[in-house]
Amino acid sequence: MIRAFLLTSALLTATPALAQAGAAAPQESVPASPQGNQAQPATSGDAVASIVDTEFPAYDQNHDGQLDKAEFSRWMVALKDQELKATGKSLAPAEVTAWADGAFVTADADKSATVSKPELIAYLSGGAA
Repeated sequence: MIRAFLLTSALLTATPALAQAGAAAPQESVPASPQGNQAQPATSGDAVASIVDTEFPAYDQNHDGQLDKAEFSRWMVALKDQELKATGKSLAPAEVTAWADGAFVTADADKSATVSKPELIAYLSGGAA
């Protein structure tokens, strides 16, 4: 659920032009331009990578380029809190802690007891990074 929330947020942030699609002028009034010059929207993996690059230093408190379990859990609990507020749901603190612990085990793909940026991006992208 947190992945879906994060990806939805990232996609909404990465593609603001979609919100203006209904207000676009008729096709005839737009000058033709070659397809190669148009900007390509960011993929969900790119959006997640951008968010991770921006936020990672705030959670990597010891600045070692890795998130230990406590650092990772702080970030995931913050994301879960945002998700719960957005959906109007609630979980007991013990359930949130258990969820964050499980997320750490899943995200730590190389079982090094830390989560790197690439591991976090892959986890949050659902393995699509």
